[in-house]
This record gives sequence, C-alpha cells and structure tokens, in this order.
Amino acid sequence: MQKYTQLTYEQRYHIYLLNKQGYNQTFIAKSMGRNKSTISRELSRNTGKRGYRHKQANRLAGERHQKKNKA
Repeated sequence: MQKYTQLTYEQRYHIYLLNKQGYNQTFIAKSMGRNKSTISRELSRNTGKRGYRHKQANRLAGERHQKKNKA
C-alpha cells in the first residue's frame, strides 16, 4: 500500500497547464503518475468561477490544511 502524499505547487501547475490545453483527467493522472480520482478531487475542490487556477488551488488547500489542524 502506497503512502498518501499531498500535491505540490508544481504538480498543481502541471494540472493547470494540461487542463487548460484540454486534456482529460485520465491523461493528466497518467502523465503525473497519480490516480485519476486524485485529479478529479483536486479539480472539483479547487475550481472556481474562473476555472482551475493553480495559485488559488494551492492557497485553498493550505487553508483547509490549517483549518483541519486547528480542530
């Protein structure tokens, strides 16, 4: 069983670029060596009114992480 690792800023940027170019979640996941459900969750959690943006996604993930640790 593999240990879970969080997405890095660079990986979020990679998702942003491929998503903007029109590639599907399966292709993005394979190119990164990640499970496609990880990409699906990342896009659904961090897509705003202007689409998926890597800087915003990284900030939101950090906020969720801090909120989780305070509870």
